Amino acid sequence: MKKIFTYIGISILAVFILLNGVIIFSGRLYLYKALATTYMKGKGGPSATEYQIFENRKITAADPQPWPKSSHYNSKTLPEYLEKLMREVDSHAFVIIKNDTLIHEQYWDNFSDTSHTNSFSMAKSYTGALLGFALQDGFIKNLHEPVSNYIPEFKNDWRSKITLEHLVTMTSGIGFDENYANPFSYPAEGYYGSDLLKASTNYKNKESEPGTVYKYLSGNTALLGYCLAKATGKSLAEYLSKKLWTPLNCEHDAYWSLDKKDGLEKAFCCINSNAKDFARMGKLYMHLGNWNGKQLLDSNFIRSSIAPFNCIEEDCTPNHTYGYSWWLTEYKGLTVFYMRGMLGQYVICVPEKKLVISKLARKRRIPGKTHYPLDVGYCIDAALSMYGDN
Repeated sequence: MKKIFTYIGISILAVFILLNGVIIFSGRLYLYKALATTYMKGKGGPSATEYQIFENRKITAADPQPWPKSSHYNSKTLPEYLEKLMREVDSHAFVIIKNDTLIHEQYWDNFSDTSHTNSFSMAKSYTGALLGFALQDGFIKNLHEPVSNYIPEFKNDWRSKITLEHLVTMTSGIGFDENYANPFSYPAEGYYGSDLLKASTNYKNKESEPGTVYKYLSGNTALLGYCLAKATGKSLAEYLSKKLWTPLNCEHDAYWSLDKKDGLEKAFCCINSNAKDFARMGKLYMHLGNWNGKQLLDSNFIRSSIAPFNCIEEDCTPNHTYGYSWWLTEYKGLTVFYMRGMLGQYVICVPEKKLVISKLARKRRIPGKTHYPLDVGYCIDAALSMYGDN
């Protein structure tokens, strides 16, 4: 027995030494943080509620106002089979806005309307909106400005052809590795690493001509966020607070995770807030940039954001999936556009039903045969089953 334990101990030590050697030799020092905050804590990957493990920059809610409540507020109960589906993915918040009023809110697992949750890739839609504001404010001349205006090294190779519009539509052609299971891939380094700009500019391989093929890759939004910060002279969190969070009357301060202390916001992810404040973005886009009678963001920019960009998808069919950092689909004959995050975070807009649905969770459901996540359909079904006639 003693020999067995000795053998096990030596084996563990050998694996530890080998793993350290791989990390150090590859220069992937961010893997220490990844391991310390996942497997060493009994988790298999990132969590929706771990923003405290990063440095963060506050997004200030300077003019908080609660949602007006519908006369039918919380008058219906989530059907049992839909409640079961929500619990299967560890949902912790489900909010329905109808006719611009709060008609339903529900929370699980000790979460509330003040709990902060990582938006993950819903942050891409906020970054896309900031591009629209930078255009309005004159910080950026037009969408066809080359990225090399803000990242000079792009002038030295084929990336000189990439424009800001190519970044916001995921058509840059840069071959970022979006493998979420590979700890050496871009998402892991972007999320856990401490030099987001270096991680994002290291990729020089060309997969397609800029502007021709839509391929969802987080590095595009990281580059866009850097360009916006350079153009505006403001941090993304500061600009978001001024242009969106405060004008939308968000009730609570939010936090945008950084790559390091006083560093860059992770533009491709990691705005930490709550379901009701996230839902305000849906209302703004449902009203084509108008918020309670005041035009905040140009309506034509919004229209382009929620319409397919003119390009092809990877299977060579016309793009029908993505606009300016918003996802697009149809569900049971209804036009739908939505924001989505990696672990079941959604803000879903159904204009024909005047619905905005916000759902937050800790897990994502295994994709079905549809080109949209199954939870998008379940959320719409839930809203319509309870309040479709109100």
